[in-house]
Amino acid sequence: MKSSVLFLGSSVTYGVGGVSFAEMMTEELGFECIKEAVSGTTLADRDASSYVSRLKKLGKDLRPELCICQLSTNDAVLGVDIGLVEEAIRFIVKYARETFGCDVAFYTSPRFDCPAYEKMEELCLSLGRELGFPVLDLWNDAGINGISKAERARYMSDPVHPTLEGYRELWLPRFVRFYREISEKVV
Repeated sequence: MKSSVLFLGSSVTYGVGGVSFAEMMTEELGFECIKEAVSGTTLADRDASSYVSRLKKLGKDLRPELCICQLSTNDAVLGVDIGLVEEAIRFIVKYARETFGCDVAFYTSPRFDCPAYEKMEELCLSLGRELGFPVLDLWNDAGINGISKAERARYMSDPVHPTLEGYRELWLPRFVRFYREISEKVV
């Protein structure tokens, strides 16, 4: 039976026309992709489309080896209280571990002008240390954040969303390396 990875997120995880690093990882690494990504949604459980609400609706018989969760930019942009973001992160980690029996990892967005997201990123790193989950920290990734203006135009459709080339050339190598590091620790 092929292993699977659950990707939980919003538009960055959804990708360009439904294609993001998630499908690219599947193609390169050969696992099954279970993608639960809806544009404009929040981690915080504010409505039926939140990460928390959607996670609860997934079949309890799912058995992914890993859940990779996006630290949503929408919470920051919409001004969601950071306490609600923390509750959501804690819930997602606990629920995925207890319900699906899988490890959990988070990833952050690269830098963009948003002090509220920077606070969320710091919270995510802190909770990762506390709760024992890895974080792919693109916020502090010098390689992604240090690209030239011309590269930014090629790799990013806006400050938050990569182009297909951005997913493939900038993000995919980082996600593949991250996945392999996690997998080595689990085995």
